[in-house]
Amino acid sequence: MSTAIGVPLLLLLSSVVMALAWLGHLRFMHWRFGVALGASWFLVLPEYFLNVFATRWGHGVYTGAQMASLNLSSGVICVALVSHFVLGEELARRQLLGFGLMIVSIGLIVL
Repeated sequence: MSTAIGVPLLLLLSSVVMALAWLGHLRFMHWRFGVALGASWFLVLPEYFLNVFATRWGHGVYTGAQMASLNLSSGVICVALVSHFVLGEELARRQLLGFGLMIVSIGLIVL
């Protein structure tokens, strides 16, 4: 797989895992705090591995700012998707429009 495609995919996967670490435990409110914290940290280690691997692999093809923008913006979008699909929270039209604009901004920054 080429670096130009593999790096964004790994950063997106990293964002999905981080969003699950941030919000996934809320689906299990019956868990004690320590268990929820441990589960979140269990997800953070692979996320960090993906992030560091992708940024080291992509450096030279993408700038650090491009990769960070891709990761942070996709992270916000992934948080919205996790809140909707995992927690069952509704997304308003205005929010969907905002996330659509974020996708456009990612394209403007990276391409």
